[in-house]
Amino acid sequence: MSQLACPRTESTHHRLYEFAKMALIKIFAHPYATVCDLYCGGGADAEKWDESQINHYIGIDVSSSGISQTREAWESQRKAYTAEFFEVDPCTENMDIHLQEKSNTADFVCCLQHLQLCFENEDKARRLLHNVSSLLKPGGYFFGITPDSSTIWAKYQKNVEAYHNKSSSMKPNIVPNCIRSESYIINFEVEEEKFPLFGKKYQLKFASDVSAETHCLVHFPSFIRLAREAGLEYVEIQNLTEFYDDNRAQFAGMLMNCGPNVVDLRGRLLPRSYDVLGLYTTFIFQKPDPDIAPPLMTPLMQDASYNQDEGTGWRDDEKNGHAEPSLGLGKISEQKGILGPGPADLRFSEAL
Repeated sequence: MSQLACPRTESTHHRLYEFAKMALIKIFAHPYATVCDLYCGGGADAEKWDESQINHYIGIDVSSSGISQTREAWESQRKAYTAEFFEVDPCTENMDIHLQEKSNTADFVCCLQHLQLCFENEDKARRLLHNVSSLLKPGGYFFGITPDSSTIWAKYQKNVEAYHNKSSSMKPNIVPNCIRSESYIINFEVEEEKFPLFGKKYQLKFASDVSAETHCLVHFPSFIRLAREAGLEYVEIQNLTEFYDDNRAQFAGMLMNCGPNVVDLRGRLLPRSYDVLGLYTTFIFQKPDPDIAPPLMTPLMQDASYNQDEGTGWRDDEKNGHAEPSLGLGKISEQKGILGPGPADLRFSEAL
């Protein structure tokens, strides 16, 4: 199998993101599979799917321009797999209406970008997950990448705390709602003490970007709860730094091909790369197949009115040893905080 390389002309952020996408696709995609790609606009992943020897590709995007770009990438490169494309918003529309005869046909559904936009409100997130469940075959997987809200929220809280506790000797330019590093700037619209379940917006701008992009924090317990309502069982949510550590040996060559300012001569991530990678997480869910094995049970989630200050919720099950194993793909450790994984140095010692 040939070795795909990250685009060397892109920024470090984009090259790292491409590495994560390539690695996930290599892990999940298999020959002759049918894949449904949500928010596929741009066509940047056509080569990755071809490398995995899939049989059929279903591209879905909210914009006609995004669909056109993806179709052109497929047609111009004469990919071996068949493809069809649909202009539909998976978080607001019922895809059963638009994608007739596509129910229960996908071996896996992926969302490698823009999942966070579906968490503007609960209805959007619920609609997305019901659409995903409808498309998947029993036993199929839903996977992707999204900003790691645990990491971002922890950085935000530390920044607010530093601002309110600052002394006259501290830098006067600390802004509570603004997180700055040499690689990116994150701005929150308003200061809040608690993590809202939906609709918490922020702007993320990398050093190489012309303008900032608006995102919503993904509240992972709500994500898991709504997925279970839709018939999808939680498998894993893993920060990309841990994903990198777990898969470094397997994908070492790919990462070394990502160009300068990513890894050192021994193939280890540089500190700046590690910081950028830590802003993102993978997520994996499965639609159980009752004919093969009993469904993997997701810990029961609290309802939307759950107050994060009142308990640890589903993390208590893990601490008491009652959580089910997750198909050999790992689980969120009890030390990673109620909001999700996050890098080790930003984990909460106790769930919020």
